[in-house]
Amino acid sequence: MFRLSNTLLGILNVVTFVLSIPIIWAGVWLKHRGDTVCERFLDTPVIVLGVFIMVVSIAGLVGAWCKNSCLLWIYLVVMFLLIIVLFCFTIFAFVVTNKGAGEALSGRGYKEYRLGDYSNWLQKRVLSTKNWNKIKSCLHDSKVCSKFNDTFINDKVEEFYLEHLSAIQSGCCKPSNDCGFTYVNPTTWTKTNTNSTNSDCNAWENNPDVLCYSCNSCKAGLLDTLKRDWKKVAVINIVFLIFLIIVYSVGCCAFRNNRRDNNYHPGWGKA
Repeated sequence: MFRLSNTLLGILNVVTFVLSIPIIWAGVWLKHRGDTVCERFLDTPVIVLGVFIMVVSIAGLVGAWCKNSCLLWIYLVVMFLLIIVLFCFTIFAFVVTNKGAGEALSGRGYKEYRLGDYSNWLQKRVLSTKNWNKIKSCLHDSKVCSKFNDTFINDKVEEFYLEHLSAIQSGCCKPSNDCGFTYVNPTTWTKTNTNSTNSDCNAWENNPDVLCYSCNSCKAGLLDTLKRDWKKVAVINIVFLIFLIIVYSVGCCAFRNNRRDNNYHPGWGKA
């Protein structure tokens, strides 16, 4: 008799198998059509993820519908490890993103960002010269500050100060408010003598290739963006974790059914 848990597990794995196809396709597309090194950097992880989901889905599908206890056991072990890894990553994501927020300024529509406000683990990631050079290259390739300049180029100084800028725009594309530089346009400021101890004031250059990409405020702006994205990912992970636990529970029922049926039919399911 074909059990309900086997049928349900098979259907769930058909769904995940189908979902793996566009993931693999996206990785192949990035590999051959990505415009920048930063985009192509993601191709291998995406392809590996897609292939992993496909292989696990096939193992679960064959194990459930063909009553192959060996494959189903391997499937359950992989699922259990995946649940543990996902649970640990979700906790980790919440822990490292629990600190840090932009500083609201009087008379400004945007916030300013301080590197020291964020968790030590995140700070170490961007304080590494090797890591930051890669990130800086990606920010430059994405033309984030060029688009920023084009968007606000017609703003007068009073209008610019009231704009709601993203964390990266505020941190990377303009000088810190501490510097007191004179506004010319969004990415051009006249340097003035300042008593500020903020090292970002010396790092700022009007050169579109430099701007504040080497500033601590730029690193902080990236971390604030990363923090928000990680929190969203962590929430999605919780939903996915619940789904995996349900699938794992159904898989355990199917495995138990397979063992029971194989006891009644010696040799069934054996390679």
